[in-house]
Amino acid sequence: MHELLIDLAGGGRVLQASDEYLNPAERLLDPAAPVADPGRPGPRGGWLDGWETRRARPPGHEWAIIRLGHRGRIHHVVVDTTHVVASLPEACSVEAIDLPGDPNLVDLVRSRSLWHEIVPRHPVRGSGAHGFEVEAVAATHLRLVIYPDGGIARLRVLGDPLPPDDLASRGAVDLASSGLGGRVIDVSDAGRSAPNSMLAAGDGKDHLDGWITRRRRTPGHEWAVVRLAGRGTIERIEIDTRRFPGDSPAEVAVMGIDAPATERPDPQKADWRPLLTQTTVEPGARSRFDHLEDDGPVTHLRLDLHPDGAVARFRAFGPAVPTGDETDGSG
Repeated sequence: MHELLIDLAGGGRVLQASDEYLNPAERLLDPAAPVADPGRPGPRGGWLDGWETRRARPPGHEWAIIRLGHRGRIHHVVVDTTHVVASLPEACSVEAIDLPGDPNLVDLVRSRSLWHEIVPRHPVRGSGAHGFEVEAVAATHLRLVIYPDGGIARLRVLGDPLPPDDLASRGAVDLASSGLGGRVIDVSDAGRSAPNSMLAAGDGKDHLDGWITRRRRTPGHEWAVVRLAGRGTIERIEIDTRRFPGDSPAEVAVMGIDAPATERPDPQKADWRPLLTQTTVEPGARSRFDHLEDDGPVTHLRLDLHPDGAVARFRAFGPAVPTGDETDGSG
């Protein structure tokens, strides 16, 4: 279910590229889809919506080092050559390294033994997205290599964000945040959206930025299961539908479960506990709930939309607690 993975490169940046003579490598990380050549020239030649190097005459290859926006376990890499035709590389490969903190370029370049090839050299075809499955490797940086030169439109790095090591010492934080390691891992209906976008930073940028279900025509309701960045006690929940006044759910509820040994708990199991009982929300508003039904530790939340609707942002604030902490919140 690639639609429930997060683009770990989102919010990242290109630290260095071997050559950016024709078009900058930073375009690799543009969240928008690549567009066709609009007919205008680039800074030094033809315009390409992506990274494009000059023609490499000596033997070798070109490369770009990318610091990911989120440290995480990579499951799938997409090398996109949409609209790249005349400057197509012969092949590409991808390497990964896991160096938390803020390593400088010297550390990255000198630590060659720590780089692991996660996508072996592979032929590249034009005007298409090349998808590569990866064996869940943790990484903070990638090195995209193209042979011998050419252009790549976009790079997507789909995976599972990892929480920071000091999460438990940060006090109350948004434990649902994808920036800290939260992720939607199951959903009744993804609709026409990327459900994990409701866990992203900020308020969203447009009318498609959030979880937007289809209109339900059968009994029941829609739901999304969020694996929190860490086991914690939830003190405040925020549900923001400000950009969806015409698509807001009629009512919402939030359930929690403490299942640290389970990656994907059954959404219909009986041991989900209500944190927020089914309640009406004002359309197109940010609703804040400070008085919750249960203050025990949870590892996952289930956001219920009755019967359906759209949520721009979902926040769950509280402190993380150690997995082995037996506090039940009753004291």
